[in-house]
Amino acid sequence: MRAYSIFSLPKPLTDEQRSRRRHTLARLGLSWLAAMQVMMFAFPGYMRSFSTRAEDIESLSQVIVLMNWAGLCLTMPVVLYCAWPILKGAVKSLSEGRVGMDVPVALGIVGAFLPSVYNTWTQQGEVYYDSVTMFVAFLLTARYLELCARQSVTQSASHDLIERFRQSVTGHANTLAFWFVSIQLVLAAAFGLVWYWMDPSHVVPVVVAMLVMSCPCAMSMSVPSAVASAHAGLLARPAKSEFEVVQLTQQTGRIARQNLYGSIVWHLLMTPLAALGIVAPWLAAVSMLVSSLAVAANSWRIYRSRSREVSAQWTAPAARQG
Repeated sequence: MRAYSIFSLPKPLTDEQRSRRRHTLARLGLSWLAAMQVMMFAFPGYMRSFSTRAEDIESLSQVIVLMNWAGLCLTMPVVLYCAWPILKGAVKSLSEGRVGMDVPVALGIVGAFLPSVYNTWTQQGEVYYDSVTMFVAFLLTARYLELCARQSVTQSASHDLIERFRQSVTGHANTLAFWFVSIQLVLAAAFGLVWYWMDPSHVVPVVVAMLVMSCPCAMSMSVPSAVASAHAGLLARPAKSEFEVVQLTQQTGRIARQNLYGSIVWHLLMTPLAALGIVAPWLAAVSMLVSSLAVAANSWRIYRSRSREVSAQWTAPAARQG
């Protein structure tokens, strides 16, 4: 049996689809390289609270200023190149008078980047370059998984029943994502005002963390990842009857609903923590990636169940002969 992977390049892809996949992978790689380096640059800032002597604090402050400028130099291409499709999508959504999935993401990136640039220039306050680069890297990881899942579905489009299921469920998932994003934007604005009244220094990290949590990446992956896994299962072990395809479609529906509602519950549990200032922006980005990876792992159960049946069919005769 030949293993199936959503990362293998499907043959029916057009030149435009191949180009999009290459550029997405390039942006993903650059964002991860920058994120790892910026995290190293941010380390002296974390050590400030552990220094007690005045000479240590003075020398550490000089290092922090230098590292902030270095972080800015590496974060700039991440924002202008890696996050460009996100910023472009947000502008397009707003110009059309709607709130798309890119809007809260773009607000989170810009809302953390611009104050960081200002604080770097004035050499005062906190910077969030590590949060920006990590957020973009995690977001592009989730979107690359989604892109691979969607493109792998097209190579098995002959499975009409599963394709009809995908079309019927996708609309419901998009509607939930829209209302989720809209509510999260309102909550981010409301808690931003509350923190501005209570402690203005917490406004930027709290609002950015809530905007990061409003990214519906896991929700957008819920249906395509489950459907891609179902197609992979059919490629591993073709259905012997239409009834078996119906059973597989029902299983795909259960997994897709688990992905969709599970990701919503996860975001709802994390949102109050972000609103209270407990979850930092970088931790919110990690949480977003974890939920996306959980969706991918849960969806892959469909393929694993069918591939195990194929393995059992091959090993059983061999065991009898032995």
